[in-house]
Amino acid sequence: MTLADQPSDLLTDKAMGCVAGAAVGDALGGATEGWTPEQIVDRYGGPVEGIVPPFNEDWRNARPIAPYHKGDGHITDDTLMTHALIRVYEKARGHLGAYAMAEHLVPELMGERRWIPELEAEALPLHRIFLAEKWIVARLHYGHVDPREAGVGNIVNCGAAMYVAPVGIVNAADPDAAYAEAIDLAGAHQSSYGREAAGVMAAAVAEAMRPEATVDSVVAACLRLAKDGTRAAIEAVCEAAQGIGHWHGSFAALRAAVRPYDTVADTYRDQGLGARRPSRLHSIEELPLALAFLVVAKGDYRDTVLGGVNYGRDADSIASMGGAIAGALGGLGAVPAEWVTRVGEASRTDLVAPGRAVARVARQVHADDLARRRAHESAFAALTGGEGAGRA
Repeated sequence: MTLADQPSDLLTDKAMGCVAGAAVGDALGGATEGWTPEQIVDRYGGPVEGIVPPFNEDWRNARPIAPYHKGDGHITDDTLMTHALIRVYEKARGHLGAYAMAEHLVPELMGERRWIPELEAEALPLHRIFLAEKWIVARLHYGHVDPREAGVGNIVNCGAAMYVAPVGIVNAADPDAAYAEAIDLAGAHQSSYGREAAGVMAAAVAEAMRPEATVDSVVAACLRLAKDGTRAAIEAVCEAAQGIGHWHGSFAALRAAVRPYDTVADTYRDQGLGARRPSRLHSIEELPLALAFLVVAKGDYRDTVLGGVNYGRDADSIASMGGAIAGALGGLGAVPAEWVTRVGEASRTDLVAPGRAVARVARQVHADDLARRRAHESAFAALTGGEGAGRA
């Protein structure tokens, strides 16, 4: 990073920390995605402490993750989608809902070639994103489905939650508004506890953006807003995390805490018929684990991310979500500069500028919200005779 990358105020600092922190966590976790903690230690000769090569040396021909070049500091589809959502905010210059997915995000995914690090080529983002995200294009562009209902029928996973951090930035310090906006937006992509996780993840970031925010206040905001199995999973996993001093040796206890709520098998790629189906009793695994590692690390960015990376399973999304929240709490300075530089160079992607861009949008959206609120206050005062407006 250079002097030009330095933030100009706390809003920008936290936004840049959130977006860069999410991308770095994503890149580090990409190498270990899908594997167990034991397999990770065997492959790398110990826990992963930074950027590592692909799990499979012959990554082009390995299964089941070919042909993606994960590892070596390459961001994955989590960051591709996050940056695409930021560009949508730059175009819309306002709050987003389900219809914005059809109007703006679909063209982002299928209208312009971009550098895809895992493919080592320029391609449409549509050609890299997972099937659960391709669903957005299939339903909205080809199916002409009502955007508010388009998420129904998709597999229920972390797909919406993994890229929703910008919603929390735009609604900085207002987790209730972030939750509501993310729930509306994610309706075009997900249903059930996948959509719920998106709302809670956005709320976590919005709370982390508050100047006096702490790990405890982030978890409290999530528990206050979360519903059904998502709330139960967060409560169980974060309670288990309270008694753990470091992510080393934590994985069995945290997995045991989330297991009753997770529909994905312990053998990660061997999923039963009930996996990823709608339910009020279940939760995605990634968000509760990201919060748990945040608790274990007491908000420290490095250990929050490394906990997710070494946990394995959906490591890139766990580390990316944890990195987004920890980065928002601590600002850009909390994210190791060496990691930001190396991931940016390896991915041929600016990890810092998108955070600055979404901070500008947040400032404009807040000004517009304030103007609307004042206009409403004036109109309501006129309805109630002015001084009586505040009386019950």
